[in-house]
Amino acid sequence: MQAVCSGFVYAMTIAEKFIRSGSHRRALVVGAEVFSRILDWSDRGTCVLFGDGAGAVVLEAAEQPGILATALHADGAHHDILAVPGSICGGLVIGDPFLRMDGQAVFKFAVRVLAEVAEECCAAAGLPPSAIDWLIPHQANVRILEATAKRMKMPMDKVIVTVDRHGNTSAASVPLALDEGLRDGRIRSGQRVMLEGVGGGFTWGAVLLQL
Repeated sequence: MQAVCSGFVYAMTIAEKFIRSGSHRRALVVGAEVFSRILDWSDRGTCVLFGDGAGAVVLEAAEQPGILATALHADGAHHDILAVPGSICGGLVIGDPFLRMDGQAVFKFAVRVLAEVAEECCAAAGLPPSAIDWLIPHQANVRILEATAKRMKMPMDKVIVTVDRHGNTSAASVPLALDEGLRDGRIRSGQRVMLEGVGGGFTWGAVLLQL
């Protein structure tokens, strides 16, 4: 499936529904992106922000659910502020094949919906936002991460940040950040982690985990 920068959150939510329904016991959820294929390297204001990457998790049915709540949204009315205008037909590229972005409009939209969907997810789980131990947003840029944390009244030392080293890796950014937080010992068993993403189209969503 493709939901761009919120793709991992979308896929994780869908996998959780299959497991919860009893039709599947395990699911491998992979978030991967090769953004370098659609970057205009002469557009230095955009191309330097992105990276290629991949990350994955395995979900499994258990007595105590590890996913406490999920929320997904989509709104095509905002498609023009972050998009690849061109298309491929019969192997030929028609129109502009590169990513185009209105950075300021994306910033305002992303900060608003990331804060709102996290609060929605907490409400669905019956928990206040203060119950979140770690916030892992899509790693778009540091300004968006800081503004989202401020809007949620969360200190930045509770936000996992990897964009300064990986760039914006789209669907891979959330699992990469989750992996780093687990590997370096910041994220521990028993803690609650909010994963969230927002991507062009626009799509956005969140998953609240209990590890």
